[in-house]
Amino acid sequence: MIEITGKHLIDGQWVSSTATSFESANPATDGVNPWSFFDASETDANDAVTSANRAFRVYRRKSAAERAEFLNTIAAEIENLGEQLVEAAMSETALPQMRIEGERGRTCGQLRAFANNLLNPISPVFIDHAQPERQPLPKGDSRLTNVPLGPVVVFGASNFPLAFSTAGGDTASALAAGCSVIVKGHPAHPATTELVAHAINRAIEKCNMPSGVFNMVQSTTPQVAQCLVQHPQVKAVGFTGSQKVGDILNKLAQERPVPIPFFGELGSTNPQFVLPQKLASDAQALANNQVASMLMGHGQFCTSPGLVIIQRGEGFDGYMTALGDAISNAPAGTMLTKGIAQTYNSQVDKLSSNPALSIIASGDAGNGGCQSGAIAFSVSASDFIAQPELHEEVFGPCALVVVCDNDEQMNEIALSLSGQLTASVFGTDDELLDYIDLVDDIAQSVGRLMFNQLPTGVEVCHSMQHGGPYPASTAPQTTSVGSQAIHRFTRPLCLQNMPVSIQPEEIKDGSSHPQVIV
Repeated sequence: MIEITGKHLIDGQWVSSTATSFESANPATDGVNPWSFFDASETDANDAVTSANRAFRVYRRKSAAERAEFLNTIAAEIENLGEQLVEAAMSETALPQMRIEGERGRTCGQLRAFANNLLNPISPVFIDHAQPERQPLPKGDSRLTNVPLGPVVVFGASNFPLAFSTAGGDTASALAAGCSVIVKGHPAHPATTELVAHAINRAIEKCNMPSGVFNMVQSTTPQVAQCLVQHPQVKAVGFTGSQKVGDILNKLAQERPVPIPFFGELGSTNPQFVLPQKLASDAQALANNQVASMLMGHGQFCTSPGLVIIQRGEGFDGYMTALGDAISNAPAGTMLTKGIAQTYNSQVDKLSSNPALSIIASGDAGNGGCQSGAIAFSVSASDFIAQPELHEEVFGPCALVVVCDNDEQMNEIALSLSGQLTASVFGTDDELLDYIDLVDDIAQSVGRLMFNQLPTGVEVCHSMQHGGPYPASTAPQTTSVGSQAIHRFTRPLCLQNMPVSIQPEEIKDGSSHPQVIV
């Protein structure tokens, strides 16, 4: 068993410069867990960045094989935490054991996937050999590679205490890229954060990595977050959270004397377009699957399907009846924090008072401070288009069904969409061909477009795109999931006329690294 200290990990040491503390909340009991944590000061934040910057100068020179060993060792050390980690995460999030164990597997799988990609790279380096005899001017030897950006600040997410937090995808891809990391833990699960930080620190020691390659601070104050983003030695930020907070931090990142990339995943309603023939043949199954997806994690997934676009016609009444029955039977659920529950219930109350909306059905709302119930509303296409506030994400088990009278209204809605992480189109093969213009319009607003599948569940693979136009993310050209996520934390560097004796291994002629030679 690891002793939970409540302190920050800075340069390999557990420290704190303040006596101010906060408690770990237990949303299932509306009480607190038996741990308290020191609130980081700006001094702690600055020390963490200084440590990371010093370590970066060493870590960036580590070989791909050394970084791969480090990532694999982190995964093994997380698994070695055993039930202590699972129990801590359950007590801080109210998520079930199976979900936490599955997320632990995903977290370790991500780390190992990046390690494998380092050992078996798929992205080539580009080499233009010299042409000294070329006229009228000779051509020099040039080789294009990528180099790490520098220290990266990672903000832990509330809804994924493992996979998008301390050793989650942002941290894994930054370390794989050769960057050092400063994690700002999410106050919703500080014990989980500290336990994973212990595992990473053990891996640092076992792999003889510089002690400051990974640092972690815990804080409930916006000042520490602002300090980290504005620190001149920080070169990039990874963030998963609300649009409101993400916009504030992104603004700070861009207003620095030297702006830095801010990779934020902020919000998405993940629209589901149901085409008429598919609706006529599969109404009940479509409705039941929609509810099952929106109830996963009690609607607290970034890919939860919160918007359905559907046409009146054959199957419409059956869909609405089945949707209402499934929602009515949904049990109350516990949300991740009291604040998230309060925000969700406030948004539901606001929607309920909107005269343009009708309640299709609602489930048991429970009576705990962190509890809430599922609910579904319907609205006409014209009212949805006329009220932009209806396009905003409701983080929780809520769905808005937009009822269209014709294809033109469906097209109009597709064109009105803000940026989305995902969208789905449900239709027969022939029908999808007939609606290809609609499909193309939807594709302009999303990062991942699915056909006859719901969006919950994001595969960690080479072809995954987890991002999208704003406000889904702040950098739609990048992904936060999958092997390509590493490119967020690197930049291209052309090395011209570099002596072979000092060339990095991957750009040398005959290297096993994939190469495109001109």
